Amino acid sequence: MKIQPITTLLIFVLTSTLLFGQNRDVFENNETLLFKVTKENSDKVSYLFGTHHALGKSFFDSLTVANNALKSSEIAIFESVGIPGQMYPDIVAKRTTTTKWKKYLKKKDYSFIKNLLENSDTDYTKMTPTEMYTFLNRYHKQHICVERAEGDTSFSLDDYIKSKAEDYNLKVIGLESTADQIKWINEDVEGMPRRTHKRRLSYAINRIRTKDTNSCQETTWFASLNIDLKLNKPCTNSLMLMDRNARWMKTIIPLIESNNCFIAVGFSHYWYDCGLINQLIDLGYKIEPVKLK
Repeated sequence: MKIQPITTLLIFVLTSTLLFGQNRDVFENNETLLFKVTKENSDKVSYLFGTHHALGKSFFDSLTVANNALKSSEIAIFESVGIPGQMYPDIVAKRTTTTKWKKYLKKKDYSFIKNLLENSDTDYTKMTPTEMYTFLNRYHKQHICVERAEGDTSFSLDDYIKSKAEDYNLKVIGLESTADQIKWINEDVEGMPRRTHKRRLSYAINRIRTKDTNSCQETTWFASLNIDLKLNKPCTNSLMLMDRNARWMKTIIPLIESNNCFIAVGFSHYWYDCGLINQLIDLGYKIEPVKLK
């Protein structure tokens, strides 16, 4: 199986328990990842769906309501869509510098990485320590924390939903480029000491090597659908959440004004006071949780 470490990560402050006429209680205890988006005097209906990049085919196939919402749409919107020649392996291949991995990895960990990525289409020698750590975390969640169904070749839940959208002949749009995502992932930990990189990488490798499931709480929690949106809590990551959400809104609003859209992005982008849900409510949209079970 090819390993494709395409990394995808994740302004308005509300302190009241009322969100522009919408009671905050409607977003609690709904056990859902799907939200209906409408606006007065408009016949357009869009949906927000929160994804977790580690899950895939079997999870989404089990959500009949979400599948029907996707099928009823005209446009599917994702964080990023793969463009030939601009994928992560293409970006890495163009780099002229390599990472001296022996400065970051123990000998046995270096051998583990070489074996893990020997069939990858990405040149691991040109990956940054931050990119490697992101890939290892995602690999652990995809291959250790989640039991993938036979025949599930999707690299992530986002990839699988995109393939479904294409099957339904929906127009597919990305909110940002892979190059931008990689840039922000590295900038987010810019200046991190080498010893911290070494410690993080060693920990991530060990979790995969030992098939550690004790740290899979996040994936289990997400799959249970019992998620707190924390809508009145402030965002704590400007680069990966606040700034990206604000940029995305500039693309999302014109699209949902004139089309029925299915927006599938990492669920953390709906959280907190800077999340897409709060921003849409601020602009007069009605957001309704849609029960999935």
